[in-house]
Amino acid sequence: MSENVLASGVVPKKSKYPKAVPYIIGNEAAERFSFYGMRSILVTFLVAQFFNPTADKALSTIADAKANQLSHLFVTLAYALPFVGGLVADWFTGKYKIILYISIVYCFGHLLLAMFDNSLNGFEVGLLLVAIGAGGIKSCVSANVGDQFDVTNQDLLSKVYGWFYFSINAGSVLSTLAIPYVYQNYGAKWAFGIPGILMGLATIIFFSGRKLYVRIPPAGVNRDNFVFISIYALRNLSKKREGESWLDVAKEAHNPERVDGVKAVYRVMAVFFFALAFWAVWDQCLSEWVLQAARMNRDINLGFYHFTIIAGQVSTVNAVFLLIFIPVFNYWVYPYFDKLGLKTTPLRRLGVGLVLTALSFVIIALIQTNIDHGGAPSIWWQVLAYIVLSAAEVLVSITGLEYAYTHSPKSMKSTMTAIWLLVVSLGNFITAGVNSYIANRGSLAPYLAGANYYWFFVCFILVFVVAFMFVSPRLNERNYITDPYVDDTAKNKIIADTNNL
Repeated sequence: MSENVLASGVVPKKSKYPKAVPYIIGNEAAERFSFYGMRSILVTFLVAQFFNPTADKALSTIADAKANQLSHLFVTLAYALPFVGGLVADWFTGKYKIILYISIVYCFGHLLLAMFDNSLNGFEVGLLLVAIGAGGIKSCVSANVGDQFDVTNQDLLSKVYGWFYFSINAGSVLSTLAIPYVYQNYGAKWAFGIPGILMGLATIIFFSGRKLYVRIPPAGVNRDNFVFISIYALRNLSKKREGESWLDVAKEAHNPERVDGVKAVYRVMAVFFFALAFWAVWDQCLSEWVLQAARMNRDINLGFYHFTIIAGQVSTVNAVFLLIFIPVFNYWVYPYFDKLGLKTTPLRRLGVGLVLTALSFVIIALIQTNIDHGGAPSIWWQVLAYIVLSAAEVLVSITGLEYAYTHSPKSMKSTMTAIWLLVVSLGNFITAGVNSYIANRGSLAPYLAGANYYWFFVCFILVFVVAFMFVSPRLNERNYITDPYVDDTAKNKIIADTNNL
């Protein structure tokens, strides 16, 4: 027995999981199945059904661009709305109502996708509702997990989040394997209908746990937030004193601690700017790369088993290698370089991640060059690109979230997560713009056809890499985990008081 048991004579109670947890995890697995299942066939369906139904090679470039444009605009909206959903939940409705009501909108979106597989206008309305649903609940669902815990079971929170993210990956892996198969063998109505059924199931699962949830009530409009403080500072720039930050003028009308928190947000946003290059290209593995895979040799011969993989199934490789690489990098790669004296700081990880992202697109560009010359390269080459991109994702995406958490004060951590998702949105908006330019036959569009499209994005990423090399040594950093002072004024006061002892 432990010493505290011997001393008190009382056996401490074992922490228990909140009864609401299975409902939240089940809801998340079903919702992610619906989202990634739909996305795994989206671009191939758009091309085959609406933009190039006759498979005319002369139309392939324009048709692909139109499908990619619509796909990236969908993702743009889906990742812009978590910021709005989080604010509405925190200020007005609470998380439970947002998740429930927006999930119903989400279900109607999937229903329209299945119903209007022959009508582009109706299908686009379905995409809009799915984007509103996926984006509207995104910032609330993960936060709702944490709301269920208190001081008696906080020690189980990390385990539950482990299961939560496992459910995300399980849902995405299963759907990207199953839905392309359904689409190929049973048609679009079933391929879009099954994700809709899973979203309906997700909503029912969530509603079934309604009596068990801990519900944090809305706090009303909080003026001491990123948006209000920034607007006030911009409107009162004339009051700025010499040597002050432009945000310091907001301290006369807002909580000074919150103003310092907003300063931290802007410092982190300087780093996020470079992650924009990654997010402008990552989602292409679920759109442009899928269309490329459809033109490759997808026969897999394992000796004892031979099969042909469907183009939409190839992206499953990303989720698999991501799960492999997370522990590999955390327990072997980072410690190895740290021992060599090359400390793997967040900024260095981000820089290497951008280089690997460019390398993955070099591989894709070379594959496309082969296809442009009439070849049918093995799908294993694209698998190699996925492996490199998965390593880049660990270095950029996971590091970015860690950086946002450690380099922002407690009052701004939710804001930083929302802004990180806005970076994903903006990256997709850039890619949608490039595809819109191609689809509308811009004057330079012929120079973005075939492999040149991917070489353009290689150059795009490398511009960010070069800029990052010059800017990163000059970035102002402050880690709020190792340096948890409220603000620099408080820190200096504590140091002065200590020196006077």
